[in-house]
Amino acid sequence: MKKPLKIVVLAKQVPDTRNVGKDAMKEDGTVNRAALPAIFNPEDLNALEQALRLKDKYEGSTIQILTMGPSRAADIIREGMFRGTDGGVLLTDRKFAGADTLATSYALACAIRKIDPDLIIAGRQAIDGDTAQVGPQVAEKMGWPQVTYAEEIKGFEGEELIIVRRLESGVETVSAPLPLVVTVNGSAADCRPRQAKRLMKYKHAKTVSEEQETAEDYYMELRRSRGLTIPEWGVVDVDANPEDCGLSGSPTKVKKIENIVFQVKESKKLTSSEADINELMAELISNHTLG
Repeated sequence: MKKPLKIVVLAKQVPDTRNVGKDAMKEDGTVNRAALPAIFNPEDLNALEQALRLKDKYEGSTIQILTMGPSRAADIIREGMFRGTDGGVLLTDRKFAGADTLATSYALACAIRKIDPDLIIAGRQAIDGDTAQVGPQVAEKMGWPQVTYAEEIKGFEGEELIIVRRLESGVETVSAPLPLVVTVNGSAADCRPRQAKRLMKYKHAKTVSEEQETAEDYYMELRRSRGLTIPEWGVVDVDANPEDCGLSGSPTKVKKIENIVFQVKESKKLTSSEADINELMAELISNHTLG
């Protein structure tokens, strides 16, 4: 395999679930993302690193980040550019709002057909839903083979990609042909840091909506001349059926989100004596914490 790869990394800007408060839910049962700090989904960063390693290995390869969300989700496209990607596409449209995994994977698949990549890499799951469904659903909608729980994408042997998977029972190595969808575990290598030169260049990259908000014609033309405009696609742009997008295409409904705080009701002080250790082990075994 010597030809350059065209890679799409599926990434998501997620609410920081470590800071769930009373305003985390809207009345319609969807997450109030405006009330929570937004971060780059952690396992999507692991996926991004695997894509960047392939780009380093196969000269001429390109990486685009594909994400769906409001205008502020462009932040993770810029974050990817700071770390080595070539750009990205923001799927943003009111008709996409409130999508569950089924509607999300449908919209992403429509956009992927337009981009026409060789390889899709995504994090195993997002921390706001923890379903691990979007990557496999995209593969199903595209009719592509998929490899899940990837820990390392080693490269090609002949025409097949060699992938190491981390499973509960151990590690296995598999091979698969392109086109392919790969989902990556959080146990994979951490993503490389930002590059200073890329940060200085791509911090000026903006979507069309962001450009209109700034109303700086000179900088708008400058960005476009330097390829720093991030594309925004809506339902019409990806030839999607509006009925299959957003809330109307989502059979899953979130009823409630709670911030659970565990409180200690009782405590026990133990020494390092053999008797105390044996007592602790017996208690842990009896309540099935161990064994």
